[in-house]
Amino acid sequence: MTRLAFIGLFLVALVAIVYVLISAAGGKVPSNPLERYATGEMAKLSFVTAGEPQPTGNLFAADGTPVTLAAWKGKTVLVNFWATWCAPCEREMPSLGALQKARGGDRFEVVAISVDGSEDKDYAAKRLGELGAANISFHIAPPENYEIVYGAGVTGFPTSILYGPDGKEIARLAGDADWSSLEAVGFIDAILAKVG
Repeated sequence: MTRLAFIGLFLVALVAIVYVLISAAGGKVPSNPLERYATGEMAKLSFVTAGEPQPTGNLFAADGTPVTLAAWKGKTVLVNFWATWCAPCEREMPSLGALQKARGGDRFEVVAISVDGSEDKDYAAKRLGELGAANISFHIAPPENYEIVYGAGVTGFPTSILYGPDGKEIARLAGDADWSSLEAVGFIDAILAKVG
């Protein structure tokens, strides 16, 4: 009788192990191979609008010169829509400065686009530096010129959108994140390796 009990327990344990292995292997296969990077600090990455072209609306440099995102064509660019009145925006800005320092160059750049009002342009530019992101070029898209914000499909702040050298969206992250984290830097490295 004891022998049958041990055999029964062994079979139950074997079935449980097989069930766990089949469950783990039977997960949904991501449709985009980059989805595997949506973990940890990058858990909020979305690939739903991947492949969409970048918006064509104007943003303005610190000196007021109008520019479009096409100015970065040929470079992978992380566009961050932020505001000085947005606590999560300010919270993530130092990590964006750290990412620019770590990976910025000929192939990659972080671009900060303030959505503050025109009258707050100087304060927003100063605040970018105070937040540890003086190495990120400052741009503004004030409320009276939100064409680029609407064109990018931004519905809240902060929102970061990664565009490839071809000007097409790779991924976006709504909300704040630690862009200096291992997950974020690993994601950027994977993108840069993929686009050559």
